[in-house]
Amino acid sequence: MATYRIRHCEHLSGECSIHAAKNAVLPILCAGLLTREPVTIERVPQLTDVETLLEILHECGTEVSRSDDEVTLWTDDPHSPSSENLLSRLRASVLVMGPLLARTGYARVALPGGCAIGQRPIDLHIKGMQALGAEVQLTPGSVTLQGKLHGGNVYLDFPSVGATENILLAATLAKGSTRIENAAKEPEIVDLCACLNDMGAKISGGGTGTIFVEGRESLHGCVYRPIPDRIEAGTLLCAAAMTEGSVLVRHIRPDHMWALMFKLREAGVTLRESAAGLRISGRASQPVQVRTLAYPGFPTDMQAPMMALALKLRGTSVFLETIFENRFMHAREMVRLGASIRIEDRIALVTGGRALAGATVSSTDLRGGAALMLAGLAAEGETILQDPAGHIARGYEDLPGMLRGLGADVEITDMPDISVHG
Repeated sequence: MATYRIRHCEHLSGECSIHAAKNAVLPILCAGLLTREPVTIERVPQLTDVETLLEILHECGTEVSRSDDEVTLWTDDPHSPSSENLLSRLRASVLVMGPLLARTGYARVALPGGCAIGQRPIDLHIKGMQALGAEVQLTPGSVTLQGKLHGGNVYLDFPSVGATENILLAATLAKGSTRIENAAKEPEIVDLCACLNDMGAKISGGGTGTIFVEGRESLHGCVYRPIPDRIEAGTLLCAAAMTEGSVLVRHIRPDHMWALMFKLREAGVTLRESAAGLRISGRASQPVQVRTLAYPGFPTDMQAPMMALALKLRGTSVFLETIFENRFMHAREMVRLGASIRIEDRIALVTGGRALAGATVSSTDLRGGAALMLAGLAAEGETILQDPAGHIARGYEDLPGMLRGLGADVEITDMPDISVHG
């Protein structure tokens, strides 16, 4: 179990550098299953989700070599993983389905796990594979797919990021042309398309609602550097906005973060872009209204950190969560610190500006855990944040260290090891 001790912090200042995006790295690692040649990914963050996926890829027959933040994958003879328990720990494990099916004509995977933030079925993934010619057999806890894939037309009932990624991965080796309608538009989708094209795929339309894929007989290896993590960057920006400090966030893509930046400016802070990065200054003071939407809307992953910021904003901030039905679990923990939050179905009303006091709180999901760490900085005294499942380390590489670099007083008192391949 991870445990963090957080003390009140009035001012954050300095600079920090953002790691590569977890949500870009995971599907790009799965792309290594599509070729016999080595695939090297640079700036891979040390996260438990990444290490779990590397274990899964090893079970799929991939040789994994890691040196610092560089990971090289080599998959000569891929096969389906056997450990259902390992796959059930990670939502992104389902992304081995498309590459395995495309490369070998067969894939059997356990139904995935992850944060308990709501229902996230894989029916759109399965429908996409069926549209490409796969035969599907569902059994309790797993799904088996087989068949030689061919191009097809896929329509997604919802622009699911995971389903778009899985179908893209499968379609690269399917015979003929594939058209994906109502595809997800997230920057991580664009990044996956760029990596696959570097491997010899022919994909166009990434970042739009319609993606076209011309199948290839084979792909080759590549060396690729994923995009910066816009959620990590947003979390640090929210932390800075809670103070009157001045923070420079380096290695950032502001063009991936317009919705968040608009809300931060609406709250009253100043944001300045430069060649060095994005500088945030001033103290947020105005309440906000946030509605989570698929990209380019306000990201659901930023709802919890933005709620931590709202605790400091005098007046009532309104949060409407449209993506997941159970993503306000952090709110009840914030109430332990003295926050005034009322939940009505998918709406949270946050009355900010109240005095907060340190208490013992518990992380129930990845982004909620990070938000509670930020809330602890705003509370007087000491906050103990318990993270029994290690959620925060799943998606942030040393978030306490990044905050300490800006002047925060955050200490890890207990932390499980992250195994490093290599």
